[in-house]
Amino acid sequence: MKFKRFLLRYYPPGITLEYVKSGNLRTKSIDLLDLSPETNPDQLVAKIRQLEPLITESRADQVKQLILRLQQKQGQQDHQRFFLTKVLQAHLLPLTNVAFNKSGSSFITGSYDRTCRIWDTVSGTELHTLEGHKNVVYAIAFNNPYGDKIATGSFDRTCKLWSAETGKCFYTFRGHMAEIMCVAFNPQSTLIATGSMDTTAKLWDVETGVDLATLTGHTAEVIALSFNTLGNQIVTGSFDHTVSLWDVASGSRIHTLIGHQGEIANVQMNWDCSLIISGSLDNTCKLWEAASGKCVATLTGPKEEVLDVCFNLTGQLIATAFADGTACVYSAATHQCLVMLEGHKGEISKICFSSQGNRVLTASSDKTARLWDVKSGVCLQVLEGHTDEIFSCAFNYESDTIITGSKDNTCRIWC
Repeated sequence: MKFKRFLLRYYPPGITLEYVKSGNLRTKSIDLLDLSPETNPDQLVAKIRQLEPLITESRADQVKQLILRLQQKQGQQDHQRFFLTKVLQAHLLPLTNVAFNKSGSSFITGSYDRTCRIWDTVSGTELHTLEGHKNVVYAIAFNNPYGDKIATGSFDRTCKLWSAETGKCFYTFRGHMAEIMCVAFNPQSTLIATGSMDTTAKLWDVETGVDLATLTGHTAEVIALSFNTLGNQIVTGSFDHTVSLWDVASGSRIHTLIGHQGEIANVQMNWDCSLIISGSLDNTCKLWEAASGKCVATLTGPKEEVLDVCFNLTGQLIATAFADGTACVYSAATHQCLVMLEGHKGEISKICFSSQGNRVLTASSDKTARLWDVKSGVCLQVLEGHTDEIFSCAFNYESDTIITGSKDNTCRIWC
């Protein structure tokens, strides 16, 4: 093996090594999920050197400098206040979803008007309208971190793959027998997964457009799915009250996670692929061990339906959104509720962490989005102005820009 160079990853903190083996350029990541400004860099370098033979004594100081840069980034104080910069009359009918590309330079919106639109974040200019679906465009996704392709899933039972640069449609994926509810790219951008009301999920080849596998086993609608960070597993959540973990290569089911008493609202795996979080309309979230499929904790909050759930990027925190307008932040290690987020006057349909993990963003039917401090639970800001419920919101990668999408047919950019 011949070492080439180091690449720094700020969120979640880590160092990627580029090296050549058998003539091929390869990478491996050193995740530093527990890194904090208080971590002793010399001790951490020594620990890394024990585990990674590519980190020789001559490269130790360079690794230390990278760790110090990560700690400096972590130590920066986030006092940003967001201001409304653009109101986009985005669609003729209500929006369904919004999503940023990795850099945050552009974002996409899906709508009941059967289109997806690509927007320039800084200017608010519409770059392309993706037309061709014959029903609601419900699910949308960029192939981050690359950001050059977009997948759209529609109630017309098809998924389409588009060029983010030209707006050209590469493929229309046909095979589902009912509405498509969710789409996702794998991290390598070689596969698209779709989940449908026909009770199945499918895997599609990005390069050829071929239907590679149908994931069968659920007995009701598949409404949520996501790949793990390695791309070798995918987790699905269904209205049949269960979560399934699948092997991507074979399309076979690894585990069926049984325990919820209501429909699943969302599912996600943490960064190191060890845990799965599921939120359900049975008023609970459950934390599952990916290796064994066992439930390790049931997270309870208000006696209300859980409408969304997510990990922060390091996988150390979990946020849940409830139908009564409250939200909770939990420790993934202790399973304890750290703070309650209270202030919304209507149900919270979407919740997400900033990349740094110190802020939470919520979108509500009360026509507002709110920004919260994770440690104190204090509401830092109320993003007001929409005239109907907000059901989608997102941070960009640097978390210095927010987009909100509403039933009022508009999208708002906050910087």
